[in-house]
Amino acid sequence: MTANERDRVRGIAPGGTVAVVGTGTMGQGIAQVALVAGHPVRLYDVAPGRARTAAEAIIARLDRLVEKGKLSAAEREAAGERLKPVSEIAGLADAALVIEAILEELGAKQQLFTALESVVGEDCLLATNTSSLSVTAVAGALRVPGRVVGLHFFNPAPLLPLVEVVSGFATDPGAADRAFATMAAWGKTPVRCADTPGFIVNRVARPFYAEAFRVYEERAADPATIDAVLRESGGFRMGPFELTDLIGQDVNEAVTRSVWESFFHDPKFTPSLAQRRLVESGLHGRKSGRGWYDHAAGARNPEPHTAEPVSPPASVVVRGTLPGPAAELPKLLAEAGIPVRYGDADRPCLQLPSGGRLCLTTGEAAIEYTDVVHFDLALDYRAATRIAVAAAEEVPRAVLDEAVGLFQALGKKVSVIGDVPGMIVARTVAMLVDFAVDAVARGVAGTEDVDTAMRLGVNYPMGPLAWGEQVGHGTVFDLLTELHQRYPTGRYAPSPGLARRAHATEGVVTS
Repeated sequence: MTANERDRVRGIAPGGTVAVVGTGTMGQGIAQVALVAGHPVRLYDVAPGRARTAAEAIIARLDRLVEKGKLSAAEREAAGERLKPVSEIAGLADAALVIEAILEELGAKQQLFTALESVVGEDCLLATNTSSLSVTAVAGALRVPGRVVGLHFFNPAPLLPLVEVVSGFATDPGAADRAFATMAAWGKTPVRCADTPGFIVNRVARPFYAEAFRVYEERAADPATIDAVLRESGGFRMGPFELTDLIGQDVNEAVTRSVWESFFHDPKFTPSLAQRRLVESGLHGRKSGRGWYDHAAGARNPEPHTAEPVSPPASVVVRGTLPGPAAELPKLLAEAGIPVRYGDADRPCLQLPSGGRLCLTTGEAAIEYTDVVHFDLALDYRAATRIAVAAAEEVPRAVLDEAVGLFQALGKKVSVIGDVPGMIVARTVAMLVDFAVDAVARGVAGTEDVDTAMRLGVNYPMGPLAWGEQVGHGTVFDLLTELHQRYPTGRYAPSPGLARRAHATEGVVTS
């Protein structure tokens, strides 16, 4: 089937019955989405009375939408008439689509779909909302596995637009097309992906947490500072420490561990020992009252480390062409009234009056130089409100002060962190780019789908593939190569897909 033919595929008919099995938070949210889209909805839960209770909760939420003016009273009344809890699985016989949202246990899901297969019609589409199990394995026990597809909604389902449409090994392409068209008709933003551990979002997002935890484990910075740098310099909506406290440390760590185990302990996906200790201690975040931060009533998060004000350098020599977004820095310096001259250099940098060099981190450790202060990557140096810098202990204080003063003159807060290769934002973005490029190269999903999934699924300020284009694939490849030399475990080894892009776009030597 061509792309144009897929675009003409229709989803479940507007009047087709949608059944939701499992009536927890996610099941209720999915049912609400289907109701608002105009479908008759059947609710089923193995626990007696739970489906009816869930139906009442859904109607209450629709009532609140009416109060807010987001739904008319007539629409709410019609939706209530279309919603029906059932006490037996046989009550789902007329369903055109069944979406399960039960516990994440393979045997339970296989047992459910086996039972459904003997109840629903041959043309009924079966979907699993699993976030961590293999869609292929879920369908493996069925007589007709081709009609099983993954529909991974994000919580809360009525609010978040993204749905990953996952094709298992045996999924009929037509079934995936119908599921995709149905999600689009419901007003969602569906993305297609193959059945791989973590699908798109939970696979590509792992470095966002892992690199921050690694920087913390190396005692280069505390959680509040790392979070602040990733928010205020990297452009992320939340830092990884505060975000995992919100998600639940146990939940986030379980997903990381599941993906790692599914990839046969690939070092790129290695979980964090620090997070494991947090989970073992019962410090699961907001729901337990404490995680990385204290969430008790009245508790305040610690402030990020911010350098005291110092004088800016009297002038700066721009040597070479600063890579990626850092190329804007000379213009910003001139606007701030700092005289700028230009010169050549083997390594692009900002030459300070003291003789020191201010260089964008390349994955090297600052300890390898006695005259270099590294500064971290920013999504946009004009918009960034905080910049991290690092220097070896041997670097004179005057050099570090000039570096701090330079960014303060640009209106930025400055966090001086420990000497860690790749700093914070740069190593995180480099790994996200590499994971995204690798996913595309392996056929997990297309470029547009990956970037859309990461922007909508986890609110990244930019899709990682677009980010790679902005920073430069050669720059990302070089940074990861340097990190790989300093951490020779395979964790930072650039993927073959990234190596090909770097070579093709920037002529990087990758052999």
